[in-house]
Amino acid sequence: MLCSSNSRPGLFVSLVVSVFLVFLVLAPCSLAQFASPHSANLTTIASPVDPGITISYKIPDGVCTTAFDNQQQYTGWVSVPGRFPTNVFFWFVAARVPTSALTIWLNGGPGSSSMFGFFAENGPCEVVERGAGRLGTAARDWGWDRASNMLFIDQPNQVGFSYDMPTNGSVDLVSGVAVAPPRPLPASRPTPVFLNGTFASLNPNNTANTTKIAAVAVWHMLQGFLGTFPQYNPPDNTSVGVNLFAESYGGRYGPVFFDTWEEQNSKRRNGTLSNSTLDIHLVSLGIVNGCVDDLVQGPYYTAMAVNNTYGLSLLSPVRAGLANATFYQAGGCQDLTTQCRNATAASPASADPNLIASINTLCQSATNACNALTEPYSESGRSLYDMAHQAPETFPPSFYIEYLNTRSVQEAIGSVVNYTDNSNAVYTAFHTTGDWERDATVPKLAGLLARGVRIGLVYGDRDYICNWLGGEAVSMSVASTAGSVYSAGFPASGYAPIIVNDSYIGGVVRQFGNLSFSRVYQAGHFVPAYQPETAFQVFARIIMGTSVSTGAPVNLTSFNTTGPLNATSSLALPTSPTAGPCFVRAMYSACPMDAIQSILDGEGVIINGAWYSASSNWPGATSTSSTTGATSTSPAVTSPLTGLFTATATPQSAAPRSAAPIGITTFMAIFLFTAVLVML
Repeated sequence: MLCSSNSRPGLFVSLVVSVFLVFLVLAPCSLAQFASPHSANLTTIASPVDPGITISYKIPDGVCTTAFDNQQQYTGWVSVPGRFPTNVFFWFVAARVPTSALTIWLNGGPGSSSMFGFFAENGPCEVVERGAGRLGTAARDWGWDRASNMLFIDQPNQVGFSYDMPTNGSVDLVSGVAVAPPRPLPASRPTPVFLNGTFASLNPNNTANTTKIAAVAVWHMLQGFLGTFPQYNPPDNTSVGVNLFAESYGGRYGPVFFDTWEEQNSKRRNGTLSNSTLDIHLVSLGIVNGCVDDLVQGPYYTAMAVNNTYGLSLLSPVRAGLANATFYQAGGCQDLTTQCRNATAASPASADPNLIASINTLCQSATNACNALTEPYSESGRSLYDMAHQAPETFPPSFYIEYLNTRSVQEAIGSVVNYTDNSNAVYTAFHTTGDWERDATVPKLAGLLARGVRIGLVYGDRDYICNWLGGEAVSMSVASTAGSVYSAGFPASGYAPIIVNDSYIGGVVRQFGNLSFSRVYQAGHFVPAYQPETAFQVFARIIMGTSVSTGAPVNLTSFNTTGPLNATSSLALPTSPTAGPCFVRAMYSACPMDAIQSILDGEGVIINGAWYSASSNWPGATSTSSTTGATSTSPAVTSPLTGLFTATATPQSAAPRSAAPIGITTFMAIFLFTAVLVML
C-alpha cells in the first residue's frame, strides 16, 4: 500500500500577496522522532578561519544523479554565531568541467527553500518517477553546473533543511496551522492532510527578520564552507570569482547580500575584522525575475495587466485607471514606502529592528499597501507566476518535495529534520519588520557597478508578480543612479537578440559595460524551468563577462549592444494547459477546490505525492517502458552535457523551445569552452 501522508506548500510565499498560507512539509507516513546527531553520520569540524563556526557535512551518495559520476557533492550545515541556534543547510555540486567559478543560488519568499531551484530549475538533477512509489533522479541537461561550481543555500534559518532546534509537531494542510508538540489526528481530517514530523521550532524570533541580518548570517556560513573547502574559493585578481544569483524576493536579497559582503571585505582589509577571515571575491550578481524596489516597479503591475506583449488585456480602462491611482494616492504604496524609508534612514544605523516598533509598523503598512497592487490582476483567475496559465499553477512539477521527505534521502544528506519548502516563521519575521520596503535597493546595485561587479537582470516575459516591464524600469533606474557613463550609455544601447543556438532566439538583451537586462521569451517567473537552455546561456555569459547576446568575448569597458531601443515585440500567448497533477504537498497552489474536497472525502489515489481521481489517470499506468520502470515523466538527454554556445550568425526563428538540434558551431563552442574552463 502506498504511503498517503503527503503535504507541500505553495511554490513561493509570495511577497506581494497580503493573505498567505504556508504549509510545512513533514515526513510521510508516521511521526518522525528526533534523530540522533550520531545517526546522521556527519563529519563535524570547527571552521579553520573562525573557531566560533562549525561545519557538519557528508557526501550524499546516490541521491542526485549528475552528468558525470566524478562530480564532487557535499551536503551539510554551518552553525553560525547569533542570539539563537542557526544551522544553515547547503548542497554543493562541483562543475562538470573543473573551473574556479563558484555560483551561489538563493530562492526568495522570503522563506522559500533553494531546493526548489536545485530540483525544479537549474540544479544538476531533477526528480523523476521510476514507478509507483519509486522516485529517483536524472541529470539535468542544462543544469548550471555546466559552467560553474554550484552552492545552493537554504536561508534564512528555518527554511528548507535549515533549523534552529529540531522540534516534533503536527501540521494540518487544510488550515495551514502547524503546532508543537504533535497532536492526534482530528476526526475531520484524513491522514494525507494531517502530518507529524520533526522540523524547526516555528518560532519567528529564532530567525532573521531583515535581509541585512540574513546577509551577515550567510557571510558567516560562507566563512565556514570556504574555510573548510578552500579549493572552491576563487582567487583574487581574476575575472572568475563568486557569483550570486537570486530569484523573486532575491531581487532584494541579491543587492543587500552582495553590498553587505563587500562591506565585510572592506572591514577585513582595514583591520576591523580579523584577517583570518576570508575575502570573498565577488564578480557577478544575477537577479531572476526579481522584485527589486516597489517605488520603481509598482506602477507596472497595472501596465502588465493591460499593455503586455501578448495582447492580453485583463482590466477595463476604468478599472486599470483606478488600480494605478492607488499607487500614487495618500496612504498608498508610494506614500507609505517613502515614509518608511525616511524613518528608517533617520534611525541609528546600529539600531535593532526588534526595538523600533513604530518604524516596523510603518514599514509593514507600506508592504501591505504595495501588496494590494496585485489584487485587480488576481481577480482574472490567472497565475501570478505565468500569465498563460489559469490558477492554480501546477508548473514546475513538485515531485521533489515528496522525494526530499523520504527517509533514505534524509539519511543520505544527514538531516535531523524533515524538509519544509516554505517557512511561515521566516515570512512572519520579515513581514513584522516591513523588510521589503525598509530601504532602497537600486542605490546598492549602482554601488556594486561602481565597484566593478557585473549585474545581470533576467526576466521571463510571462511573469506577472515580478514582471519584466518593472524589471526593465529597474535597469534604467540603476543606470541613472550609477551616473557617469551608465546614465547615458545604458539607455542608448539597443536591444540585441539572445542567440541561444543555431535554431532560435531566446529573447533580447540590452547590455552596456557591466550592466545587462534580458527579456526571455515565453518564460514565466521561474525562468530556468520554462526556458532551460536560454537561462543557462544567459547565466554563463554573465558570469564569464561575455556578450549576453552572442557569447562572444568582449571588452566590457567599452562594449554595448545595438538594436531597437525598446523590447516590445509581440508574441502569441500559448493556450493555458489542462490541469496537471494535484500535488498534495502543494495543495493550495496546485490543486483546485474540487480536488481538495475529494481528498478530504477519501476519494481517488495518491501516487508519488500526486493525487489522481483514479489510478488509471496516473501517467505511469500507461507507460510502455518495461526495462527501467521509468514513466513518461523521465526526461531524455537531448544534448551534450558540457559547453555553451557562441553565435556566429543570427537564426531566423524567435520561437524558443526546450531543446534544439546541435550544429557544428555548437560543437566548436563546446570544445573551446571546455578548454577555457580547464585553464581557469
